[in-house]
Amino acid sequence: MSAHALRLDGIAFAFEGAQPIFSDVNLTITAPWTGLVGPNGAGKSTLLSVLAGALPPTEGQVHYTTERPVIAACPQRVDRLTPQIEAFAWDWSKAACVLRDRLALDEGEIERWPTLSPGERKRWQIAAALAARPDLLLLDEPTNHLDAEGRALLVEALARHRGLGVVVSHDRALLDALTSATLRVAGGQVTAWAGGFSEAYGRWTAAAERDLARLTAAQEAARAARRQASAASAALGAGESRDRRRRRAAGPADHDLRGALAKGKAAMGAARGSQRASTLRGEAERLAAEAEALARPSASLGAALKIEAAPCPRPVVVALEVEAVPPCLGPVRCVVGRGDRIWLRGRNGAGKSTLTAALLDACTLPPARVVSVPQMISAEAGAAALDAVRAMPPGPRGQVLQVVAALGVAPDHLLRTPSPSPGELRKLLIALGLGQGAWWLVLDEPTNHLDLPSVLRLQTLLAAYEGALILVTHDEALAGACTDITWRVESGAIVTEAR
Repeated sequence: MSAHALRLDGIAFAFEGAQPIFSDVNLTITAPWTGLVGPNGAGKSTLLSVLAGALPPTEGQVHYTTERPVIAACPQRVDRLTPQIEAFAWDWSKAACVLRDRLALDEGEIERWPTLSPGERKRWQIAAALAARPDLLLLDEPTNHLDAEGRALLVEALARHRGLGVVVSHDRALLDALTSATLRVAGGQVTAWAGGFSEAYGRWTAAAERDLARLTAAQEAARAARRQASAASAALGAGESRDRRRRRAAGPADHDLRGALAKGKAAMGAARGSQRASTLRGEAERLAAEAEALARPSASLGAALKIEAAPCPRPVVVALEVEAVPPCLGPVRCVVGRGDRIWLRGRNGAGKSTLTAALLDACTLPPARVVSVPQMISAEAGAAALDAVRAMPPGPRGQVLQVVAALGVAPDHLLRTPSPSPGELRKLLIALGLGQGAWWLVLDEPTNHLDLPSVLRLQTLLAAYEGALILVTHDEALAGACTDITWRVESGAIVTEAR
């Protein structure tokens, strides 16, 4: 292996009593940065934990360049102030000072950790990991919660990392700027592709088109073989019927040699016809099995869905007029109408989440008609939402699960799983709102933890939603497609921008 390399030999992983999440993974990682992509729930975070040594593989081995490599892992969650982050904050070595400067970090922020935005905490988390100068740096959704400025600072800092890096992300800009190789986790398999996300995506899309062409050809060949087998069977049956009619017409006294020879030839022809029909049936069955093996998963996942939901009967969903919203907002005077579709934007720490919390507190609509999906979803909140869906009557549960499927999650899998991924939980909470006819949706960074196809599916659903919407996001394409009003939170004030 090279100075920095990581080899996976026959890796498989399964939780006790469950089907393998992935199996027979054989590959070598040598690129400075490798992207790890795939659908929500496919096993990306699990594979990252295996690489970190936090989960031992069920089968196979992970080989590192050195016997005791320094490994740093940054999980998705950033709520806890770890000893590593504290130690880095008060490290006055030249390297630590330079790193804090590159990521625009002020050591005084540590003293008010609970009030920092998730994006600010994320920069501290990754900076502390970089400060350890690891041989292997593992990042799980590093740009979740980051604004454009924070993302640019992060990419520049990560590009200076001199060990190996593996990053799980749905952020195309980050992946294309940072990675030169891509691992794709899907359907229990891990495949390696050259290039960053866009290049790798082009490669596997072309491969998928070739597979689809093979599938189409195999299905057509199977249909043709079935037609030939049916025609051969029909011809054989018709021939046997003619022979029986001839024998009846000849009568029992016909012992002529030519008659016997004719009967012999007919028997031989029938045998050959029967053998050919049997061969064709076997070929048809083989081709049908091949076509079935090539067939794609159910097309119901990610299928288009029209959400039928009436807007709020009140003209105003919520009105807020206060002199201040601690800790960061001054006078607030704003109204959300029943058809308003608002993009709430601003830098990390400006007060966007503070404003949404104040608006939700001021709202007097029935709780069942208001759905809020926060940036950070606790395990307890996720478990409660899953239990609520399981306990629903069949009709309402079916409506919610239709939205779950439209967002790309198999409903049966979600209802069975003991620990849904963060992306699956986010989709479930969004589905609860859209599937139950919410009058007001408040989505704070809804694309966090979502894979790229899911972001596009969410965009389609939100664009068709007719209720009031507040969308907090740094994804300008999503905001442009789903909102028509912009509120910018800046310097403690809310400014309405022209669109």
